[in-house]
Amino acid sequence: MMPEQNDLLCRVEGAAPMGRLMRQHWLPACMIEEVAAPDCTPLRVRLLGENIVVFRDSDGRVGALDEQCPHRRASLAFGRNEECGLRCLYHGWKFDVEGNAVDMSSEPIDAALRQTMKARAYPVHEAGGFVWVWLGDAAAVTPFDPPNWAKAPADKISIVKMHAACNWAQVLEGSIDSAHSSSLHSTNMPSASVAGSTATDSAWLRPSADKAPRLEVQKTPFGFRYVAIRTPIVDADRQDYVRMTLFVAPFTVHIPSTDQYHLSQMLVPIDDVNTMFYWIAWHPEKGIAQDAWRRFCGAEIGKDVEPLTFRKRRNADNDYLQDRAAMKAGDFTGIYGIPTQDMAMWESMGPIADRSEDRLGSSDKAIFTFRTQMYRAAQAVARGEPAIGTVEPRVPAGGLMSFEGMLPKGEDWRLLNLSDEEKAIALAS
Repeated sequence: MMPEQNDLLCRVEGAAPMGRLMRQHWLPACMIEEVAAPDCTPLRVRLLGENIVVFRDSDGRVGALDEQCPHRRASLAFGRNEECGLRCLYHGWKFDVEGNAVDMSSEPIDAALRQTMKARAYPVHEAGGFVWVWLGDAAAVTPFDPPNWAKAPADKISIVKMHAACNWAQVLEGSIDSAHSSSLHSTNMPSASVAGSTATDSAWLRPSADKAPRLEVQKTPFGFRYVAIRTPIVDADRQDYVRMTLFVAPFTVHIPSTDQYHLSQMLVPIDDVNTMFYWIAWHPEKGIAQDAWRRFCGAEIGKDVEPLTFRKRRNADNDYLQDRAAMKAGDFTGIYGIPTQDMAMWESMGPIADRSEDRLGSSDKAIFTFRTQMYRAAQAVARGEPAIGTVEPRVPAGGLMSFEGMLPKGEDWRLLNLSDEEKAIALAS
């Protein structure tokens, strides 16, 4: 990719086409647990280069306002969250979840300004463990389309949150790169004689030792589906080990499940050079407890990541606490936790990776597809066209599922795990 093409793919701030594309989708602002209690501490959130503050009022309603008070631009994040509103400390002006000025204590009671003053408020929705916001045109808000994990009970949804100090696109490319797991995560995903991906307390056992998967890609209205086809340990002459990943534009990835829980990721741009990484483990009946999931991933709040910012304590400044002695003893990376192993690679590429220097191989088919698809999608938005995933034929997000397991040789993977909507689209075409 040339530098100008790379910028179109990566940059999201201001009037950048990719940011305008993302503003046509609902964005996860934070986890519900971060603003769980009425009148809780207001939460600073940065999305697509914009600073907002999220709070829950006395009646339990969630609001998302521009962080800067419309009076004199002081931060509302310092405000008092009380009596169904957020009160700026500077002059005591108070705003409700819809941005209405419900008190302006420094102004005369009959001041005309009281009738017109509003803070910018963003539409919000709670679902699947997240507070979602709409940063786009307020007159063009689309109905909220819940993700697939939202159908699971709240206590069966576990979330890891971690800050990545690099651009969103290189983070997402890591999530759709099935080939790297056989090397980078080989200690956490060892080969074993099992029927499929099998989760233990410390590892995911995998029924294949094949490190060079064959990739096949299928473009869809929501993004694309692809499979990594590997030779299994058992009955390699009769079956293939297939791992299907879904890219749901603009920033969601459903990766292959384990026998205990499904796995989804959201790679959400904070700004051009920072990303919030969310990893959701969920299941309608089984699943993994929140504390256990964060411990498995090395993402416990207060231990592995900082409260509020979710910045890593194992980071580039301390070489991710890489343990060379552990590497000599058999640990492949010497870095604890699958997400931190990934981030060491992503962040080492620089704040925005220079894709003009890449030399892609056959195992990079999904990477190539993502780059071309989203580059063209950003070009379309720059021309005034709708964002990818927002026009018919649309596939509701709740029905999208990945796949992991054995497939008899010759059987078509494209027919696996299709939602009713996908089947209808396939038949129509």
